Amino acid sequence: MNIKFSYLYRDGGNYKNFREIVFTNNKKLEIDEIRRLISSKLIDDTWFYASKWGLPDLHFLDYQYDPNIDVDWHEFERIELTDEISGDNIDIEVLLKILVD
Repeated sequence: MNIKFSYLYRDGGNYKNFREIVFTNNKKLEIDEIRRLISSKLIDDTWFYASKWGLPDLHFLDYQYDPNIDVDWHEFERIELTDEISGDNIDIEVLLKILVD
């Protein structure tokens, strides 16, 4: 089964931009193992910097970033097994390698 990674960006006005990425799981890694590693790298069990994790940035393009109220980090929602096809055909090991380096 593939792995679906769900996250969002929440700006200072609480407007949200969501994204889901489906990764392949060629080595059939256990979802709990993947979840533990991701959780260990989150800031306060919730946030991460998408650019440092090699994930698409979800900041709003239509609104100017305001450093006084907006944040740089993204919010992790969940990771789960899925039958959905990976559009980019990127394996979950690519993300995990970024996290441990």
